[in-house]
Amino acid sequence: MDEFIKQALEIVKAQAGIRPMTEEEMMSMVTKIAASLRAVTEGGTAGDAGAEAAPELNIDPKKAIKEKSVTCLECGKVFKVLTKKHLASHGLTTEEYRDKYGYKKGTPLIAKALSKARRKKMQEMQLWTKKGMKSGQD
Repeated sequence: MDEFIKQALEIVKAQAGIRPMTEEEMMSMVTKIAASLRAVTEGGTAGDAGAEAAPELNIDPKKAIKEKSVTCLECGKVFKVLTKKHLASHGLTTEEYRDKYGYKKGTPLIAKALSKARRKKMQEMQLWTKKGMKSGQD
């Protein structure tokens, strides 16, 4: 087995031990890390490998927002929330990103499970009700 793939497997194995990852995420990560390691060793830079891999991103926008993760369609990185700060690193706003990849205007760029958990927590808190408010008492 290729030495770069062995090293990439060790890195991905450590990452998978920290957070749940799908098989697709693991395979993608191994491929990218092995290519980056090979590029660095052969005198290039990791950035060169990333630049070559970026145009190959053939991720279906419908499959990018998963239960436990969101994949950035610009760079292929996996997140729980696709933040404004990350999109700005690609020169995009959230609205431009949604337009570019065909998402509806209000589509949240957040993992489905996290969105559900937040919604449930807000419903439990019921901040829209006025129960328990003590007006005029200090």
